[in-house]
Amino acid sequence: MDNKVKIFVLVIVLLIVGTLATAVTRGVSTGTPPPGKYDSFAQCLKDRGATFYGAFWCPHCQAQKKLFGTSVKLLPYVECSTADGQGQNQICVDNKVEGYPTWEFADGTRPFSGEATLVELAEKTACVLPE
Repeated sequence: MDNKVKIFVLVIVLLIVGTLATAVTRGVSTGTPPPGKYDSFAQCLKDRGATFYGAFWCPHCQAQKKLFGTSVKLLPYVECSTADGQGQNQICVDNKVEGYPTWEFADGTRPFSGEATLVELAEKTACVLPE
């Protein structure tokens, strides 16, 4: 094998190893995304009995979810809209949810009208908000 072929093979091997190393550090090889910035905060909200009622078609609900980034998957979220967007699921009817988003806390209060800031949620639940 001449030197040009050896160098070419070495470059290819290094590229493959580098790609695999990057994939492993990002969780791609296991299929698990890296933890989100607000994972512990979202989990704490759930653990403290907070409930986030929303609807898939609601722009304010989408904005509320966006605040949590990839940690949205851990939110104590209840979908209130029927699949056709024309009605309300029974759980939300039973809980008298009249607007979206609605945050309800363990003490039964609903202190926010519409979107809540992360600071407001932290203050209400005593959950620690990451820096």
